[in-house]
Amino acid sequence: MTNPHIVALGGTLRPQSSTGQALAAALAVAEARGARTTLLTGDAIDFPNFDPETAFDAPNVAAFVDTLRSADAVLIGSPGYHGTLSGLVKNALDHVELTRGDDRVYFDGLPVGLISTAAGWQAAVSTLQALRTIVHALRGWPTPLGVAINTAGDGDAIAECSDQMALMVGQMFAFLDRR
Repeated sequence: MTNPHIVALGGTLRPQSSTGQALAAALAVAEARGARTTLLTGDAIDFPNFDPETAFDAPNVAAFVDTLRSADAVLIGSPGYHGTLSGLVKNALDHVELTRGDDRVYFDGLPVGLISTAAGWQAAVSTLQALRTIVHALRGWPTPLGVAINTAGDGDAIAECSDQMALMVGQMFAFLDRR
């Protein structure tokens, strides 16, 4: 597939969050391979708690859902909070329910790359596993490689994962090429 649209969602409300930076780094790899990309983080995924009766009342929810509808692949990133994904990311993923009536429901048939960040391996790995479970429930195809990033060490933890991110993005492209 030439010029796929890859949408990344996740991060935190902090402008310089590690997760947002990791998603941007993965999108840069995708852009270098010719993808069109969109990063949805911070205010772009800060919605009221999901309620199927009133979800579209928030103006940024419709833009979020429309962007996901245009995606050929998805990247999801979350910080590890208390051993699992953040409420912000979980609530954004709950809003994917608004695609339940679409021809392509949820992430059906889409490759999904996963990134987790945490100040320690335990939360990074358990968050990655939680994201994988959610993607399965949303009918997506998580890449065989997900990237868990321990931000507690010295150095640039995101740069140190550049090879893994390139491999994960490559798996997304390989899946797209097979469709």
